[in-house]
Amino acid sequence: MTVESTAPRKTRGGKRAGSRKPAGEPQLVQLLTPEGERVEHPDYAIDVTPEELRGLYRDMVLTRRFDGEATTLQRQGELGLWASLLGQEAAQIGSGRASRADDYVFPTYREHGVAWCRGVDPVNLLGMFRGVNNGGWDPNENNFHLYTIVIGSQALHATGYAMGVAKDGADSAVIAYFGDGASSQGDVAEAFTFSAVYNAPVVFFCQNNQWAISEPTEKQTRVPLYQRAQGYGFPGVRVDGNDVLACLAVTRAALDRARSGQGPMLIEAFTYRMGAHTTSDDPTRYRRDEERELWEAKDPILRLRRLLEREGHADEAFFAELEAESDALAKRVRDTVRTMPDPDRMAIFDNIYADGHALVDEEREQFAAYQASFADEESR
Repeated sequence: MTVESTAPRKTRGGKRAGSRKPAGEPQLVQLLTPEGERVEHPDYAIDVTPEELRGLYRDMVLTRRFDGEATTLQRQGELGLWASLLGQEAAQIGSGRASRADDYVFPTYREHGVAWCRGVDPVNLLGMFRGVNNGGWDPNENNFHLYTIVIGSQALHATGYAMGVAKDGADSAVIAYFGDGASSQGDVAEAFTFSAVYNAPVVFFCQNNQWAISEPTEKQTRVPLYQRAQGYGFPGVRVDGNDVLACLAVTRAALDRARSGQGPMLIEAFTYRMGAHTTSDDPTRYRRDEERELWEAKDPILRLRRLLEREGHADEAFFAELEAESDALAKRVRDTVRTMPDPDRMAIFDNIYADGHALVDEEREQFAAYQASFADEESR
């Protein structure tokens, strides 16, 4: 499952054949090189039309533009926090487009590209980060669960849901997203155990973006993350997380496997978080610029554009139309967020205890007095 690409040998179809990476480099499934060249893999063949390639490119471009606008809005004080997906577009769009409408998705708080693939309006993702709601969409409309802030807990939720799917005899699967940091959480280990024992139709999709905030992957594990699956009795595979075609092919195969009753599978998408963990983080304090520059050369959008241009599947008119669509999306996001109501600051004290609590009442009064002090200053 870990045959590599980038070998010079050609197949009869004109694509390169996969080969092993040099010693010391990560072994992973790859179908599209950073230079934008198609390669083959013995276990994960995929046929995509030019229209589908343009669609994947459009998905990644619009997702990145939305993500960038959200980051800017947070810097302008319109959002309290934002978790950027910059650099992880291929992992999310590829895996997101691999799922069927009747599959169920359990995200973390960074799966903006997956939400896009599931038909969730991007502006609905922003209400929680502005503090005006706990999630702006109905999970059952798109089979896309609300964002989960608690690290790793969604893996258990997904496993339980998948066990229910199996008992119902439904022809569908479940996919759970989490990061390399979450792989160290007990909830993830428990989810692996339950899913294996009960042969649950669930795919665990780990986006290994190299950093759990400021902790590098080598402080999470001594072996590649995908190999952890072996200890629980189900297969794991590492895929080039910056290769949208590989992520699509591997996730599609894993979901098909789960639907056919073969149980869980772990996918480690080997990618990189180009920006900060969240807008409250400063990555310059713990990682080098040279590391980011190395990964910029593997940009998932750039490599697909190179393929489109090389094979003549997109012209300048296509890219110009997409840029205009991107600008329109950005404007809609800005306009919508700026017209959202300010969050009710006192609402944080509601729904804590069913019958109220003296300490909460005291804290509410203290906070109300603190807020009132600002009004007194403005009236002077």
